[in-house]
Amino acid sequence: MGPGEIYTIFELDGRDCAALYTLRPDMLKMGIPPHWAAYVSVANADEAAEKAKQLGGVVMMEPLDVMEHGRMAVLQDPIGAVLSVWQAKQHAGVGVLGEPGSLAWTQLNATKPGSAKAFYTRLFGWDSQDTPMQGGGGDYPMFMQGGRPIGGIMPMPADVPKGAPSHWLSYFAPSDVDATSTKTASLGGRALVPPTDIPGMGRFAVLQDPWGAVFAIVRFTP
Repeated sequence: MGPGEIYTIFELDGRDCAALYTLRPDMLKMGIPPHWAAYVSVANADEAAEKAKQLGGVVMMEPLDVMEHGRMAVLQDPIGAVLSVWQAKQHAGVGVLGEPGSLAWTQLNATKPGSAKAFYTRLFGWDSQDTPMQGGGGDYPMFMQGGRPIGGIMPMPADVPKGAPSHWLSYFAPSDVDATSTKTASLGGRALVPPTDIPGMGRFAVLQDPWGAVFAIVRFTP
């Protein structure tokens, strides 16, 4: 990609499933830590960036071409969460979702869930559906597209460090949540939230890799 900059695409059975990018010097100077970034596919990255501004968001990186692969922009929503938009050209994005080893879910941990829901439904044209959480935990708003759930919003968890910004959390699908959590520790990572049941939905854990990037794993109940 440039001096000292490498872009690696991870594959699962020959299908693109995620990617790895070297943090640039300017990002390191800003104190940006290793992290997983969420991308949303759009028809036009320029129009999405302009609409985000109109809705109270910030364009952190103006739309730019990624060689012949596509066009992207980095946005920040009105409550501080960062995500990217991707306008595909020769590269459509991930080729597998929901299978063990691939992305399974994306969740916005939000300081202001209501504001976030209004922003994203207007920006991307998503629908939303509030699903009651068992155990008296209130509603879990899910983003919907074509009647299919594509992501969710969770009020910022109480055990998140004070001052942590709203953020998108990537969930990957393991074959076994407990075994993957144990393997993470053996590889130098750690569990921030140990394997935990989600009543009526499945089992999950929140993990951190050896370089500090946080992600989650989830296995939904069939």
